[in-house]
Amino acid sequence: MARAGVARAEKLLVKHYRLSSQQEAFDLLRDASQKFNVKLHTLADVAAQLPAPGLDAPGWMPSRPPGAAPPVPALGAVGAGFDTLGAVLTAALRRTLGITGARMGNVQLVENGMLRMAKHVGVNRRFSDYFAFVEASTTSCAQAALDRRQVTVKDVASSDTFDDGSRQAILQTGSRACHSVPLLRPNGTVIGMISSHHGHPLRDLVPAQLTVLQELGGQVGRWLWWYRTTAVVTALNHLHTRAVSPS
Repeated sequence: MARAGVARAEKLLVKHYRLSSQQEAFDLLRDASQKFNVKLHTLADVAAQLPAPGLDAPGWMPSRPPGAAPPVPALGAVGAGFDTLGAVLTAALRRTLGITGARMGNVQLVENGMLRMAKHVGVNRRFSDYFAFVEASTTSCAQAALDRRQVTVKDVASSDTFDDGSRQAILQTGSRACHSVPLLRPNGTVIGMISSHHGHPLRDLVPAQLTVLQELGGQVGRWLWWYRTTAVVTALNHLHTRAVSPS
């Protein structure tokens, strides 16, 4: 799945910049990814979605001033210390597990119209491999993304939210219940998802928990959107410069 997204971006770059091969396009993506600490598949996904710039344009698109990250007080700090994607996702997952009282969980990001696993803790390899990419709506995370609201599955074994494959992948890792929190862009669309997994059936979360998780989902979602429009755009601008003025 990830490779397919990168290949799609490679083809678009070859066509737009009249490159000699997809390998040359891959090298441009990899260089920008490494230089600006942006995941290769994230960069490829954004490159494939945004309109390509004119060959005489100074950059792919205007960059925002650095240091303008939105605050994330739900994670325990007002911006400070959360200057990388990994730091924000790790803190968001830990905070969610602390609120819900779970020991297992994962973070997914929206890429190529799917939910891609970006962070996980406490689950086994079969779980992380099975849910590396989620496209169908037969999981709680996909349902929460579709409805743009929090979803609680009180008992995975008996819930009709899952298909049989998803259900077994969850049960075998020790999860008996789960709660999914959408991460929302400023316009209200879903940019990611955090799910907690519990070793026993759940009751409904109390209103105070739901309120804090909703605030967390909004704040982290805004930070993720800022990240995509700053660090990722900066990397794309670097790629554009190298593509039109190869050294």
